Amino acid sequence: MRLQQVAVQLGRVLGSAIEMEHATRQRPGQRERAVSAAMRKAGVGLKTAWRSQITGAGLGQRLANSIRAQVYPANRPSLNAAALVWSKAPVLIGAHDTGPLIRSRNGFWLTIPTPAAGRGLRGGRITPGEWERRTGLRLRFVYRRSGASLLVAESRIDSRVRARASRSKTGRGVATVPIFLLVPQVKLAKRLDLARDAERAHDSVPGLIVAKWLSAKRPTG
Repeated sequence: MRLQQVAVQLGRVLGSAIEMEHATRQRPGQRERAVSAAMRKAGVGLKTAWRSQITGAGLGQRLANSIRAQVYPANRPSLNAAALVWSKAPVLIGAHDTGPLIRSRNGFWLTIPTPAAGRGLRGGRITPGEWERRTGLRLRFVYRRSGASLLVAESRIDSRVRARASRSKTGRGVATVPIFLLVPQVKLAKRLDLARDAERAHDSVPGLIVAKWLSAKRPTG
């Protein structure tokens, strides 16, 4: 399923979806309220299901909270009500939903930091250029026919398993340390199945409308 700014439209439900043979004896707007309430419940249910998928896949609560739901029209009930469920981070969600093949923009290498590289500014992924500026060390390219090629540095490893410049004049404790892995492309694992939950939500709509309509018809008191 392709996820854009609006991920899923659960569909428009017309009044003909229910046989309301006694419509003339219903309270005004009863059918409209039933359809809108059903679409709202389906949308909230899908939002909850997607958020559960995201946290269950280990992608974090922050990304899960990017999933939003809205019923249209928002200010009045309608037989043509529709529910929209989408993500405010569609690129990230879409990548985990489809498992795309990622290639370098310039056609050369994708760099993958090893634990020895540490983290970049604000905890982000560090780049080779940033690593050299921060450590004062030069990276050396090591080509390998099988497996990933490497960017390595002659350095020591500190207690946090990060590469550091050595102050030893004898070179004691210095080793050749892989800092970055180099690959031409990488295939992300598909970690989400958003279409599965969307189909379930879509299929539940007729039953939800009937349930809302029947509950509204029951006499109160």
